[in-house]
Order: sequence, then structure tokens, then C-alpha cells
Amino acid sequence: MSAPWADGPAVTLAVATSGVFFFTGLVLGVWKFRAMAKASDHRAPVYVDIAHRAALLYSFAALVLAKLAEYSPFPMVVTTLAVGIPLVCFGSAIATYIQLGLRDDTDNQFERRTFVTSWGIWMLIVGEIGGFAVLFCGFVLAHLS
Repeated sequence: MSAPWADGPAVTLAVATSGVFFFTGLVLGVWKFRAMAKASDHRAPVYVDIAHRAALLYSFAALVLAKLAEYSPFPMVVTTLAVGIPLVCFGSAIATYIQLGLRDDTDNQFERRTFVTSWGIWMLIVGEIGGFAVLFCGFVLAHLS
């Protein structure tokens, strides 16, 4: 049983973002390849590699969110927030990895403690797990109880 808004804003947002993340991952793959071809050890900077992989993986995670949103029994605004918040977290993680890859000044973003590496990480944890938990609980409540 699908929610009445199975083709609504939450699903549209998740599928569209999945496409953006996948395209980003493909473009980052070109950057990674070029860096590997130029480097004497044939390795891309660590965060170029991480950005590439994260973008590809988050594109599929966005599709999982889209599918769970289709079955959400919650109001449209709750479902859309439960999808949107993790997507913003995923996007900000990819952007951070790209920034670190461009700087190529570290192989460990936690080397220097900043707002991002302390409170920012906790906000990502709460946003990603919280959004998914809402959608997954909705699925369980609607279909497995």
C-alpha cells in the first residue's frame, strides 16, 4: 500500500537528488582518474577518492529514501522533512569531501578540530539517522504491524 503522495514532493526530491549525486560521482570519477594518471604513485588524493565514492553511494541511498517515502503513512510535510534532511546531510558531506580534495592538505579531516568536525558531525548523525528512522518506522508501522 502506497501513501497518497507516493509521487509527491518527497519522492521527487529524493529521485532528483539521486540523479544529481550520481552525476556528481561520475564527474568526480574523471577528476580521480586524472589525478591517478598524473601522480607518481598513481593514487588520487584521499578526499578526491572519498568524494567520488560517497557521491555514488549517496545516490543509491537517496533512492532508498525515495522508496521508503512512497510507503510513508505520515503527513506529507513529515515525510518530506524526513527525506530532505538526510539529503542535505549527504550533500554537505560530499561538498566537504570535494573541498578537502581540492585543498589536498590532509588525509584526515579530523586532524584539526573545527565546528564541522565536532558539532557538524553530530548534526549529520542526527539528521541522517533521524530522517531514515522516521521513514523506516513509518514503513514498519504501515506494513509490518
